[in-house]
Amino acid sequence: MEDLLKLREEIDKIDNEIVSLYEKRMKIAEGVARFKIETGKKVFDREREVSKLNTLSAKACTEFTKVGIIELFEHIMAVSRKKQYQLLTESGLVEVPELETVNDFVTPNARIVFQGVEGAYSQQAMTEYFGKECDSFHVETWKDAMEAIQNGEADFAVLPIENSTAGIVSENYDLLVEYDNYIVGEQVIQIKHALLGTADADVEHITTVYSHPQALMQCSDFLYKHSDWEKISLKNTAVSAKKVMEDGDSTHAAIASTLTAELYGLKVLDDTISNSQNNSTRFIIVTNKKICAKTANRVSICFEVAHESGSLYHMLSHFIYNNINMTNIQSRPIKGKSWEYRFFVDFEGRLEDTGVINALRGIKEEATSMKILGTY
Repeated sequence: MEDLLKLREEIDKIDNEIVSLYEKRMKIAEGVARFKIETGKKVFDREREVSKLNTLSAKACTEFTKVGIIELFEHIMAVSRKKQYQLLTESGLVEVPELETVNDFVTPNARIVFQGVEGAYSQQAMTEYFGKECDSFHVETWKDAMEAIQNGEADFAVLPIENSTAGIVSENYDLLVEYDNYIVGEQVIQIKHALLGTADADVEHITTVYSHPQALMQCSDFLYKHSDWEKISLKNTAVSAKKVMEDGDSTHAAIASTLTAELYGLKVLDDTISNSQNNSTRFIIVTNKKICAKTANRVSICFEVAHESGSLYHMLSHFIYNNINMTNIQSRPIKGKSWEYRFFVDFEGRLEDTGVINALRGIKEEATSMKILGTY
């Protein structure tokens, strides 16, 4: 026990020296930051850091301590950069995205586009956000909706982005990168799926069921009990209901809303088929205008990082050090780059907040690429 206490005393002494040396190093780092402010030199110098890490790790006595030294100094350098970003902001060197802040971006003559046909959940989300009397039209695909606002045919598009049980709508995450459009709002609606058939249909005689892939996933428990049914994916739940109505085949059914059943004259065969009764979908409101509401308090971004150990951690640490609460993080494969991913992050805050400015500055400098998807 006495030996252990003695060892701990020695560790405490060394730790005190480390703290003193760390504060001394950070003081010098502030001088480096001021030099960079005066000369316009970038904070992040990857080549310099790699060279420094190689030099320091070469002084290690064992392979284990070599790895530890690299990890330790990577972290010290990352913290130093964050301090430098803060000093840049305090010096007035701020890059705030050029988004016009407006009181209300929904004008009476705004035109809205949604994917699918009459009765789609996207239409429900649209009417809850913009009102039942809004000027709207529908298109066949989500890409068509993005094209419509990009080309000025519509002012806003309503797109599903995430379901509480089935997860993200991956295609729409990819479209946010492909198009230069911005998220300005969101609408969450409860999803209650039902099995719909023709007036003379009976569950016992169903052989085929149509729906959107996500809806089929959200009703997988029910469909497992009917494993002999053929499951066919279509572009939309309402499209599926319309097809059942048009085919008039009593052995065919659709998974869609009860509202759709009324619209297309179908019979509700079962209205309790969802895996979860707390099933909801988050829709985003997208426009090609560089605008945001005055009340916006959430930001969405995406970024790519180098395909190497610790790269994602270093990006996310910018939120930690600036006391920013992340509300969502997702990843998507990068087209043309096997096993490399683009990350999507939602977080609380406003673009003009000091912490947000610091975090975005750090990510922009250190990531391979970064894009602000919107604030709402």
